[in-house]
Amino acid sequence: MSKNTIETAILALVEQRGVGKSICPSEAARAVWPEDWQKHMREVRAVAVGMARKGEISILRKGKPVDPEDFRGVYRLSLPVGDGD
Repeated sequence: MSKNTIETAILALVEQRGVGKSICPSEAARAVWPEDWQKHMREVRAVAVGMARKGEISILRKGKPVDPEDFRGVYRLSLPVGDGD
């Protein structure tokens, strides 16, 4: 599956969820690969990191934005979170 397809799925899901809400990256994986989504979580993470670098989304840990270059563990994706949010 192409990077664009994953990006489109992530953006559609975070926009649908709305401001102040987040999605689990597995939701994006399930949208793109309904049958074997677990195998593709690394791809989703890599695309999400690239999108966060470009400011298209935010990566959250415990509800707070994290540096896309330096995070571990469970994370969520949201529309971009500004400094004042």
